[in-house]
Amino acid sequence: MKLQNFFQLAFIFLFAALVLVSCKDDEDDTKKAPVASFTFSPTSPKVGETVTFTNTSTDAETFVWSATGAAFSSTEKNPTFTFTTEGAVQVTLTASGDGGTNANTQTVTVLGEDAPPPPTYPANYTTGTDAATSRASVTVKADPIGIGETAITWTKDKVWILDGFVFVNEGQTLTIEAGTVVKAKPGEQESASALVVARGAKIMAKGTAAEPIIFTAEKDPLDGSLGVENGLWGGVIVLGKTTIARGTAEASIEGIPTTEGRGLYGGTDDDDNSGELSYISIRHGGTSIAANNEINGLTLGAVGRGTKIDHIEVFANQDDGFEWFGGTVNAKYLVSTACGDEAYDTDLGFRGINQFVVAYQRTDDGENGGEHDGGDSPKDAQPYATATFYNATYVGRGNGGKNRVFYFQDNAGGEYHNSIFVGFEQGLAVQLTPSGENSYKRFQEGTLKVMNNTFFNVASNDVAALSDIITPSGADIDAAVLDAAKLDLATYFTESGNKVEDLGITRSNLVPTATGGDVSETSNTFLSPAAYRGAIEPGTTPWYNGWTMTASYIQ
Repeated sequence: MKLQNFFQLAFIFLFAALVLVSCKDDEDDTKKAPVASFTFSPTSPKVGETVTFTNTSTDAETFVWSATGAAFSSTEKNPTFTFTTEGAVQVTLTASGDGGTNANTQTVTVLGEDAPPPPTYPANYTTGTDAATSRASVTVKADPIGIGETAITWTKDKVWILDGFVFVNEGQTLTIEAGTVVKAKPGEQESASALVVARGAKIMAKGTAAEPIIFTAEKDPLDGSLGVENGLWGGVIVLGKTTIARGTAEASIEGIPTTEGRGLYGGTDDDDNSGELSYISIRHGGTSIAANNEINGLTLGAVGRGTKIDHIEVFANQDDGFEWFGGTVNAKYLVSTACGDEAYDTDLGFRGINQFVVAYQRTDDGENGGEHDGGDSPKDAQPYATATFYNATYVGRGNGGKNRVFYFQDNAGGEYHNSIFVGFEQGLAVQLTPSGENSYKRFQEGTLKVMNNTFFNVASNDVAALSDIITPSGADIDAAVLDAAKLDLATYFTESGNKVEDLGITRSNLVPTATGGDVSETSNTFLSPAAYRGAIEPGTTPWYNGWTMTASYIQ
């Protein structure tokens, strides 16, 4: 029995030892991989100035520092180094632990001894490093002081990060250099981030085709890897002082909490000047501030015709690409791509002109190409809307998407000329109401025009189905009146140069193969001569190449 007990005890000890070893192996297998990270100060050192590197790595035990462009190496956790030559130095920290090895590389820009001191920023600015690009950054936090100074320039050598609703206050001017990247922190509702140019403020953001200004999400590495993700931040909002079509002279702009007084727009100055926006790409925005209330890519509230706008892209916005709330501003070369709602939305008596306009929808998302509304509270508030579009190319999500090319409602007038529309379930629509002013009346009086446009793969290419009269839900309109209105609109449509024709526009090609036929002519000095239909002249390279995300997305 004793011998038997001995063997039993020995077996128990052996089994326990094996269990301990197995658990140790399992523990080793679940070791966390290290994550290398660091900061350095000062962020813009001069030659001869000592830089302190602060190691913020996790799950690491040993560290190796190296550099390209300087004789810097160390195995200390938090080393210091004095650079002797100016220029860009790539510093790499390699962190190792039981879970493996990880490296992080950042650029240290060493200035010459005679270089001016680094800029000083307002109290709501914080310098740092943009994690997604490893570039020097400046975070601008929402604050009653707005951008912090009467005039300030955001330069292209930094990534600028919006933290909250950052306002350019009345009397302030924000200048953004060509080639600058402006990012925004994530968040919804009161925690959303956006740039807002208030009434009486100015933004001078003039990029170039070679160096566009980019607004995007903080996590964007700028390599296209975010695809068509949307709702990652807010958007860009510009507010002005023109008259708006509603019962009050001013209103709170959509996308900003109504408790924010700086979010008001409207006034009496139709020549108001909010600055200049040129060669700008606004990406991955449209976060929600309330249920069914998202921020548009570019929102223009009562912006006046003294403002200059051209070459603007909105890419992958959760809500509308562009939305105008009143205003008289004119614009050229607009692109709205992969947006979740309308590509172009006009409200509250917008009376501007847009030329060379592209809308390109996803195959699984997006509403109408254009939504054009009139007044609000009451619907017949003055001034009446006359949104005008020349040389548009809209590519929809295809049949089955239950989307329209565009429609007019709530007493809106407006015009579409010399345009090409491809791939929509339905064509255009005009709203008729049982009484009062409405968009059909605007058509009858000649302030709603649709002339010399080409449609293809819209409403199954049935000319008779390309135009329609719509009515408010539950409206009681005599059937004979409705039928007469439909016939009136359809007759006008076919007699005004609108037709069905394949001009070679596909999802991978927005350059037409031919001019498309007759075009509407105008004496308006804002419009550029264009003897063709669509946003792009046949046989040319698209003007959006080189500075937009759209160029690579549609290929």
